[in-house]
Parts: sequence; C-alpha cells; structure tokens
Amino acid sequence: MSVRVLVADDQEIVRTGLTMILNAQPDIEVIGEAGDGRRAVELAQRLRPDVCLFDIRMPGLDGIEATRSLAGPGVEDPLPVVVITTFDLDEYVYAALRAGARGFLLKNAGADLLSQAVHAAANGDALIAPSITARLLGTFARTRPASPPVQPIEALTYREEQILATVARGRTNGEIADELHISLSTVKSHIASLMAKLGARNRVEIAMWAYETDRVRP
Repeated sequence: MSVRVLVADDQEIVRTGLTMILNAQPDIEVIGEAGDGRRAVELAQRLRPDVCLFDIRMPGLDGIEATRSLAGPGVEDPLPVVVITTFDLDEYVYAALRAGARGFLLKNAGADLLSQAVHAAANGDALIAPSITARLLGTFARTRPASPPVQPIEALTYREEQILATVARGRTNGEIADELHISLSTVKSHIASLMAKLGARNRVEIAMWAYETDRVRP
C-alpha cells in the first residue's frame, strides 16, 4: 500500500515540487496540500495521513506549532511529522524536534533522501540527514535548556553506547550494521532498548540526547 502524505509549505512552487517528487515514487501518494499551518493541521486531523511533511516557516501557524499540535507530548494519537527547512534558523528546527517531529531534511535533499525520510517516518522510525547531523545537533546541544538531560533508567551497555554514537552521526540502520559488523535485527533491537532506557520516542531524540550529554561532539 502507498504511504499517504500531506505536504504543507507556504511557497506554492516548493509545495508543487515536493508533491511532484513524492507522487513520482511508486509507493507514495500525496493526499493533500496546505499553504499554511492552520490548514495543515485541519487537513491532517481530517485525512489522517501516514506522514506529514511540513515547512518550518509558514504563516498563521508555523511548522513548529503545527507539529506540536499533531505530534507533541500529550497528543493521544500522534501523526508522524517530517520537517523540511532551508537551514537558515537552527533554533527553529530544534524547537520542531522538541515538538515531536520525527525527522528533518534540507529542501535540497533530493528525491531519494526525501523518499527515505517519508518511509522512515511511516515505519515509526526517523531519518536525520547525515550531511547536517553533527552541525545541527551540535548547535542544538549548545542551546539546550538549563535543566539537566534525562538520565537513563538503566545504564547503557558498551554496544548501546556504540550504536548511540552512530545514530547521533546520522547513520542508517544498514550503515550501522555494516560499520559494527552486526545484523540489521540486532541494530533494531539495540535502538529499541535505547529508546526504552532514555524514554525517547524516536531516533531523533536519541541523537539529541547523545549531544546533550556530550557523548558525541560536533
């Protein structure tokens, strides 16, 4: 079955381009478009897409608030949201991830990475664009809240620490398996364990925690 996507961007030419790229994929279907955040939230709540693809800067209700409305803490049935950005305002992307976004991409990421991010979000995973992971999350770590990072409910194992570092650097599950010479199922098992120990909702939050605790440096 096709992954059903809602696209929201205030620039029509960008919105049209994203829709064309996604609809060109054999297993992705854009079921709605919105030019502002309020409309995006209304459509998302009515259509219940598999993935929402939101620009971070939109009139009326920006991508951060739209994300929080659909995926934030306390939302009973959250929708997967992937944020796209031109990367000119790092702190906005950080706020979007805190609001519950399941991944982020640059607008020039290309069709392959865009498709990967949509599929990852639909599958309950999250994709961090490798090219910007260290710079972006490193910046976020320096602007983190004054409160200390959450402590794991159980100490991380040596292997979990290894996988934590690779996730924070934007590696995919396949790349982690190749790098550490372990099976894909083992990678997924360790990531699930990390999420449970850290109370993280997805691998984006795992990566953010790694930077916030200085386990990985930009």
